[in-house]
Amino acid sequence: MKNRILFVFAVLLFVLTGCARRGNIDGGPKDSLPPTLEVSLPKNFSTDFKGQEIRLTFDEYVKLKDVSKQLVVSPPLEHTPDVRPLLPSKTLTVRFRDTLRPNTTYSLNFGQSIQDNNEGVPLQQFRYVFSTGPYIDSLAINGGISDALERKADNFVTVMLYEWNETFNDSTIYKEKPRYVTSTLDSAVVFKLENLKEGRYQLIALKDKSNNYKFDPRSDKIAFASEPVVVPSDKPYKLRLFKENGSFRGLRPSQASGNRMLGGFEGDPRGAVYTVRNGTETVPSIVTRMPEKDSVQIWYKAPKVDSLQVSIKKDAFEKDFWVKLKNQKKDSIGFTAEKAGTLSFREQFQLRSATPLTAFDNTKITIRDKDSASVPFTTDYDVFNQKLTVVFEKKEEQRYKINMMPGALVDFYGHENDTLDYTVATRRLGDYGNMKVVLQNAKSFPVIIELTDAKGKVLAREVASKPEIDFLSLTPETYTMRLIYDHNGNGEWDSGSWMEHRQPEEVIYFPKDIILRSNWDINQEWDVGGG
Repeated sequence: MKNRILFVFAVLLFVLTGCARRGNIDGGPKDSLPPTLEVSLPKNFSTDFKGQEIRLTFDEYVKLKDVSKQLVVSPPLEHTPDVRPLLPSKTLTVRFRDTLRPNTTYSLNFGQSIQDNNEGVPLQQFRYVFSTGPYIDSLAINGGISDALERKADNFVTVMLYEWNETFNDSTIYKEKPRYVTSTLDSAVVFKLENLKEGRYQLIALKDKSNNYKFDPRSDKIAFASEPVVVPSDKPYKLRLFKENGSFRGLRPSQASGNRMLGGFEGDPRGAVYTVRNGTETVPSIVTRMPEKDSVQIWYKAPKVDSLQVSIKKDAFEKDFWVKLKNQKKDSIGFTAEKAGTLSFREQFQLRSATPLTAFDNTKITIRDKDSASVPFTTDYDVFNQKLTVVFEKKEEQRYKINMMPGALVDFYGHENDTLDYTVATRRLGDYGNMKVVLQNAKSFPVIIELTDAKGKVLAREVASKPEIDFLSLTPETYTMRLIYDHNGNGEWDSGSWMEHRQPEEVIYFPKDIILRSNWDINQEWDVGGG
C-alpha cells in the first residue's frame, strides 16, 4: 500500500510539473492587422444627411494619433470636427461644429490617424463619405507632386480645387478656402481628389504651414496647373512645388555693434538701396549680406549719436526707419580662409573679411610655390558677400605660400591687415576624375548642369550652350546630376510666380547616381527628352 501511494504521488507531481511548464506565457503572435469598421451610423456613402454627428464602431479597441493633422475634410469646414474619445474605444464619434452646405458631397479622410490600440497598426486612408443632397458626386482626378528644384518632394502636401466661376480671381487663393481638398501622405508623392462635381476648376497644391487652406507666400510653397482643370478628366496632373521669391520688402534694422546694423528682408535684397542719414547729413555706408541669414549688414561711419535714419528703396518698396543706438564695441578687421590645406583644381583660394574691404594693393601680396618661384595671380572682391578671391594657375603636387603684407587690404574704416600667411597644396591630377556629359534631345539652350551630393549641396556646375559639357578634375564622389533649362539666360534657377502665372524653370534629374573614382574618365550620355 505504501509503494502504491508513493507511485500515485510521483505521477501527480509529474503531471502538475508538466502543466506548469505548458502554462508559461509567451505573448502570442503579434497583431499585424488593422482595425475593421463594423458599423457606421449613418452608413458610409449615405445621402440626405441631416445630422451633426457620425458614429464609427470597429471590431477592436482603437486609438487616435495626430487626428487634428491627419483628418482632411472636403470641402473644408470653418472648424475642425470634434473626434472623440481620445482614449482607446471601439466607437468613435465625429461631431460637426459647422452648418453643412445643402446638396453637397462631403468626404472625411482620416489618413493614418485611426490605429489599433495594441500594436498601433493604422487603418490606412479610411474615408467616410456622405451627401447632404439626394446623390453622391462620383467624379475624380489624380496626379503627382514633385519639388520644382529638389529631388525629394515635401510630405503632407495639401491639394485643392477652386471652382472656376465669375467670382474666382488671382487673389481668391489668399483669402478663401477651396471647394475640394485632399492631402498626400508622409511618404507618397501622388494625390487623388474624389467625389467631385462636374465643372471647371483651378488646381492648386500648397505646403500649407498654417494648415488653413489659404496661400501665404511668406511661408508656403505652391504649385498650380497652368490651365483650368475640366472634370471629368482622365489626365494625370503633374504639379511642381516651389517657394516664391516674392517682392522685396525691407524690415526695421537694429543695432548689432558700434558700427553695424542688421536688417531683415523678404524677397531678393540685391540691388536694394540703403541710405543712412544723421539729420540732413548722409552717412557713408556699405551694405553686405549676412552669411546664411535673411539679413543684410549695414556698415556705417557716424559720430556718437542717439539714433540714425535708414531709408530703404527697391522697386515699389520705399520706407524710412529710425534706429536707436547705444554705445557698443565696434567690429574690427579680420579674415577667415574659406578653404585651407588641400585646394582642388576646381577651387580658388578665398578669404572672407570680417569688415567690408575698400582698397587693395596687390604689390604687397606674393604667391610662391615649393621651389620659391613667384606665381602670377589676380584678385577679385565680392563686396556684397565680403569675399576676396585670389586666382592663380595651379599645378599638381605643389605647395603654395600666400603672403599678404600689412597694407595689402584696407577696410571701410581705414584699418589695414596685419601680416597674413596661408599655405595650400595640390594633389596629383590622377587623384581626380573627369566626366563628359553628352545631352540628347535637349529642348533649348543654355542649360545649367549641376552635380550635387545626396543632400542636394551643389559640388560642381557648368552653364552650357551646346550638348557637350566637360567636368574636369572632379573629386571622387557619388554625384546626383540635374539639368536646369535656363530660359532667361541669367545662369541660375528661377522660381515661379502665382500672380504672374509663371511656372518655375524646368529641372530634370538624371535617373541614376553617378559614381566617379580616381583617375576615371566617364563619357555620360543623357537623353534629356526621356527624363
